[in-house]
Amino acid sequence: MKTYIYSGLILSAVLFSSCSQDDKKSVQNTDAPISVTVNQSTTNSTGSVATATGKLVARNSVNVSTRMMGYITSMRGEVGQNVTAGQPLVSINSTDIQAKGGQANAQISQAQASFNIAKKDYERFQNLYKNQSASQKELDDMRARYEMAQAGLQAARQMKNEVNSQYKYTNITAPISGIITAKFAEQGDMANPGMPLLTIESSGNLQAQVLVSEKYITMISQGMSVQVTLKSINKTVSGTVSEISKSATNTGGQYMVKINIPASQDLLPGMFVNVQFPFKNSGKTNQDFQESIMVPKSALVENGQLTGVYVVSSQNTAVLRWLKIGKTFGDQVEVLSGLNTKEAYIISSNGKLYNGAKIQIKETRDKMLEIRNLSCALRKNTR
Repeated sequence: MKTYIYSGLILSAVLFSSCSQDDKKSVQNTDAPISVTVNQSTTNSTGSVATATGKLVARNSVNVSTRMMGYITSMRGEVGQNVTAGQPLVSINSTDIQAKGGQANAQISQAQASFNIAKKDYERFQNLYKNQSASQKELDDMRARYEMAQAGLQAARQMKNEVNSQYKYTNITAPISGIITAKFAEQGDMANPGMPLLTIESSGNLQAQVLVSEKYITMISQGMSVQVTLKSINKTVSGTVSEISKSATNTGGQYMVKINIPASQDLLPGMFVNVQFPFKNSGKTNQDFQESIMVPKSALVENGQLTGVYVVSSQNTAVLRWLKIGKTFGDQVEVLSGLNTKEAYIISSNGKLYNGAKIQIKETRDKMLEIRNLSCALRKNTR
C-alpha cells in the first residue's frame, strides 16, 4: 500500500514538472522577437582624429592702462558693460599736469617775447650793415641771438605739446569697441604707470585656444577645418585653424593652436571646448594614431554610474555590454573600451530591451541611409 502511494506521488511530480517545463517552453517560443535597428562600430578608414581641450577667448583683447600717476577721480566702466571706441571710461587727477601746462604757457610767452625782440634787432642790423653803419661781427651776433630765440620758442612749444599728450592719459577712453570683462581699480584708487585698469574684449570675434601634444603638432596645418564642441551648451561648430605656435618652451611641452569660429550669441569667452583635428593616414601606420570608436548618445543605456549598449549575440539576442566612455563630440560619444570594431550594437528598437531578449534585425543604419537617399532621388525625378 505504501509502495503504491509513493509511486503515485513520484509519477504526479514527474508529470507536473514536465507540464511546467512545457509551459515555459511554450511561453518562450511564443515571445515575439523585438524588431531592432543596428549599427556597426567602425573607426575612420581614411584617417583618425586627435582631440585637444582648451577655452574660448576674444580674438581682440586690450588692457586699458595709463602712463600717469594719480588718484582715480571717475570710473565709468563696469564689468559686462558694452562700450564703443572713444567712449570716456576713466579720469585721473590732473592737478600736476595743469600746473605743468601753466608753466609751459608762461615759457612760451617768454620765449615769444625774446624771439620778437631778437627778430627786430636782427632786421635792424641787416639794414645798418647794408648802409655800412654796422660791422660784420655785430651782424653775426644779432643773427646768433635771433636763432637762439627762435630755438627757445620751438622748445617751449614742444614742452606744451608734451603736456597736452599727458592730458590724454588723465582722461582715458575705450581703444576698441567691445565688452568690459575685468576691472582692476575703483574710484579713489591710486593709478600707477602701466597698471591695468580695465580689460576690454571685442564681442563676436572669438577664438578657441587649445594645447596640442608634440605627437600631432606637425600634422596640423593653417586653414585646417576642425570640429569645436562646447559641452556646456551641447553645441558643435566648425572652425578653422588660424595660428600654430612652433614653440612649447612656455607651455609645458605642448603647442598652442588658435582656431577661428563663427560669431554666435551663445558663445562666450572662457567656455570650455573640445577640438577634434581630423588627420588622413597618408601612409601612416596605425601606431601613429589612437583609433577611437564613436557611438551615438541615443544608443547608450545608463544605470547609475554605468554606461553601456546592447550588442547582438550569435543567437540573435540582446546582450547588455558595459563600456568605458571618453569625450563627447556633439551627439557622438567616444568609446575607450568594451566595444570592438565591426561589432554590431542596437541603436533603436520597437520594444523594451533586456538581457537575453530575442531580437529581429529590421535594418542596419547604413541601409536606412541608403533607402532614404534613394527615396529622395526618386522624389526629385518625379518632380
